[in-house]
Amino acid sequence: MPPRPSLGLRARLLFAFALLCVVTAAAVAGVSYVMARNAILQRAQDAAVQTMRSRLEAVFPLRDPSPGPAELREIAATVADGSNDTVALYFGTRSPAGPGRPCLPFARPCRQGLDPGMIPKGLRREVISGNIAWQRVVWQDGPYLIIGTPLLIVEQNNRTRMSGIEVYTAHSLAPEQRSIDELATLAWLTGGAALAFAVVLGLLATRGVLLPVRELGRAARLLGEGELRTRIEVRGSDELADVARTFNNTAAELERHVEQLRGMEADARRFVADVSHELRTPLAALTAVADVLDEEAGRLPEPAGRAARLVSQETLNLTGLVNDLIEISRFDSGVAALAPNEVDMAELVRATLRVRGWSEQVHSELAPEVTARLDPRRVDVILANLVGNALRHGEPPVSVRLSAGPDWIAVEVRDHGAGLDEAVLPHVFDRFYKASAARARSEGSGLGLAIARENARLHQGDLTVTNAPDGGAVFTLRLPRRAPGLDEGPE
Repeated sequence: MPPRPSLGLRARLLFAFALLCVVTAAAVAGVSYVMARNAILQRAQDAAVQTMRSRLEAVFPLRDPSPGPAELREIAATVADGSNDTVALYFGTRSPAGPGRPCLPFARPCRQGLDPGMIPKGLRREVISGNIAWQRVVWQDGPYLIIGTPLLIVEQNNRTRMSGIEVYTAHSLAPEQRSIDELATLAWLTGGAALAFAVVLGLLATRGVLLPVRELGRAARLLGEGELRTRIEVRGSDELADVARTFNNTAAELERHVEQLRGMEADARRFVADVSHELRTPLAALTAVADVLDEEAGRLPEPAGRAARLVSQETLNLTGLVNDLIEISRFDSGVAALAPNEVDMAELVRATLRVRGWSEQVHSELAPEVTARLDPRRVDVILANLVGNALRHGEPPVSVRLSAGPDWIAVEVRDHGAGLDEAVLPHVFDRFYKASAARARSEGSGLGLAIARENARLHQGDLTVTNAPDGGAVFTLRLPRRAPGLDEGPE
């Protein structure tokens, strides 16, 4: 499954800063809002209750313990002021001042006032039980505080009894609500300002944190691309500075070890090249002697003849190995060069088979009139190696197939044996690698396929191997018909 996309470090830091700031601002603003709201409402409630108590003192003593509508209206008018709606009840009823619902005696145009049906039942029960009580309600599309109190009668023995009169006042909380709304607006504005501040602070913080991180990432990429002299400027003494110092130390150690390995590799290549070149002269003499021994082997006694033939064969093998090592050293040192020429590929394949006597053993399918500009000697080495391996280690029939496109040519060499093990395929072109332990001692050097692939890459092509579905190994050589850099050269 592909990895799920995730937010970058910058976005995550900004989100964390913003979330922290929003949660903190919301908590502080919420607590402040609730406390201020409760304080405002409590203050308004206390003031309204105190005012009602003060106005009720003007009603005592009651002139009539069994008041009628006029007395109830007088009591309501005494308690009411310009911001209150008041109603006085006697044993839960009141007499209307006229037809329909009553008009309260306020110093403003008459309007329908507080209806006893609007008084909460719980508040009524509390007042009837002899207690002063209040409750906030929404009435006439606005918040109101309804305060209810019973009127008590003091008898001669200083005992009090319920008079049956209840007085209810609806005090508007609209000014307080406006104050609370202003607090809420201020809390939202404060939260928005805090969020903007958090974003700015997050940008500054992420810039300070991500700048060294990005520099570290850039340096790591350069180091991975082989720029071993890459270093990071160390700033300050915090954790990021420690990371920068650790990176610089690691890069320095890596550069030192790589330089050592490069020196050792260069020494090994130079040693192989020097030894190979030094062996050519004595090998030339040994080859001449081996030729003589090979010619005389038939006339020598059997043990001596067999020894002469063995010496001759091993001399040839050693000569081939030295030549292969010299060729490899040229590739490693970068001095291998091409001698390009315009070549008919079909004719080149036929010549490779004909010179080595393989024409009758190999079936060929060669597209006609396929020309390319390449080095015929190096292509001949590639083809000879592929066909020779197929004949020696595969099973017949062995085939060579030539195909071409507008820009590329492909030569496919195939046998019909058991093919190569899947574990062997990635290592076929490794130097000195042999697929079978039984072939550890054979006429091959283990460098042929490695040299073949290097020759293909020198032409800016490639050499690959797969197993055919119906059995056998398939080597495919792909070469450009006009490789860049080969447009000029000797004819």
